Amino acid sequence: MLSHNQTKYINSLKIKKFRQKHNAFIVEGEKGVSELLKSAIKPVSIFALSEWFDQNLSRLRGKNIEIQEITAGELNKISDLITPNQVLAIAEIPVNDITSVSKNDGMILALDGIRDPGNMGTMIRTADWFGIGKIICSTDSVDMYNPKVIQATMGSFSRVNVFYENLPDFFKNLSTEIPVFGALLEGPDITQKTFTRPGIILIGSESHGISGSLIPYINEPLHIPHFSAPGKENHAESLNASIANGIICYEICKQLLKNNF
Repeated sequence: MLSHNQTKYINSLKIKKFRQKHNAFIVEGEKGVSELLKSAIKPVSIFALSEWFDQNLSRLRGKNIEIQEITAGELNKISDLITPNQVLAIAEIPVNDITSVSKNDGMILALDGIRDPGNMGTMIRTADWFGIGKIICSTDSVDMYNPKVIQATMGSFSRVNVFYENLPDFFKNLSTEIPVFGALLEGPDITQKTFTRPGIILIGSESHGISGSLIPYINEPLHIPHFSAPGKENHAESLNASIANGIICYEICKQLLKNNF
């Protein structure tokens, strides 16, 4: 049975200052917890329904993890989901500290002012899909350990390293040998560009775009063209940030793979 203090502690981890205080975050649902158990991230405790333990207890043998069987009603009290999904885990926040970036690191994402948890989670998942292992976020971006971000990654949080940096300082110290790709309204058509070197894809927020202080560091501007059927106008002002990110990642990574980069 969950105690009042346990319930209070778990729910506190939905707030950033308490995640930082306890150096812990929530992973919820069968998919997320399964990926957590396969990763290098340290699980601390697991709270689950009896049916989840019936199917997964063998995976927990030999691991130093506190486990506790709970009821559906108790899970509902600690869940961040509309429909709770069998299991919730508490994990230790890993130490992520990026010291430098080199041209041998492959593609990297840089996210500027991404505040929507769903967008952040989708971008982490997209990076994982395209084999991008590092994401550098501005300090005003949403915390990747926000439960809604973790949920939206569908387990990709366990494979992608996310760092928070002062982006102007980061780009100021970046080697000029590394291309910085940024989507700008006046940039060249991405479908007409040739990409021959991996670099950093810089994505800005939907509402404000890329910060003015970062635009001078973009040495490979690009633009995603819109298409309209004959006789019809395109009235959308912009793309969702995570959608734009997916298009850019696809086009660049496709060409780099074709050219053996």
